[in-house]
Amino acid sequence: MLTLEALRYQTGDFSIGADFTLPQGRRVAIVGPSGAGKSTLLDLVAGFLAPVSGRVLWQGQDITAAPPNKRPVAMLFQENNLFPHLDLLRNLGLALRPDGGRLRQAERDAIETALARVGLDGMSGRKPGALSGGQQSRAALARVLLQARPVIALDEPFAALGPALKSEMLALVRDVAQELGALVLLVSHDPGDALGFAQETVLVAEGAAQPPMDTQHLFADPPDALRAYLGR
Repeated sequence: MLTLEALRYQTGDFSIGADFTLPQGRRVAIVGPSGAGKSTLLDLVAGFLAPVSGRVLWQGQDITAAPPNKRPVAMLFQENNLFPHLDLLRNLGLALRPDGGRLRQAERDAIETALARVGLDGMSGRKPGALSGGQQSRAALARVLLQARPVIALDEPFAALGPALKSEMLALVRDVAQELGALVLLVSHDPGDALGFAQETVLVAEGAAQPPMDTQHLFADPPDALRAYLGR
């Protein structure tokens, strides 16, 4: 269970607040206007930003001051964050050995298994530049699978993909999350992503991340802020 307890972040004239709890194993979309703070919310959960007040708790434990590598969060960015000079074996190996140390055979086998799971069987020797955009996204998702953390945070990782491939990737994320029993937080500008993927949706607008609502109900009867964003 992830709890954002009276959380507030501020920099200059920008601020965002959140006060709600998300249960483990749910798929949650985060939507709202550009610049409202969707990615900021993920960064607060993942530990890349520190709040000015409030707490972040996981399973009741305060992790507000914990660095990103000590949090239960695996982050998937739009850029995929694959090192271009390393092949996939070494890129994914950093999920198991962040210090870049030599991989044991069992770790190599785990990487090959993860790559096969996302449809990249036999590609561990390829560098990111030799892969398509969809294959790079799959490799980044394989890294998340290896990290095996109970929260998966996705900051529009598939925005550059076409609709069919994006839908395929979201289905793969859903399968991976079910295997891990993970809570998924998906930032997206596409309402279709929320409707097709998320059980609940958090609306970020007007300086606040609203408590999660059932996705279908939210979009069927959107509040004014979401209605304006959708152009209705």
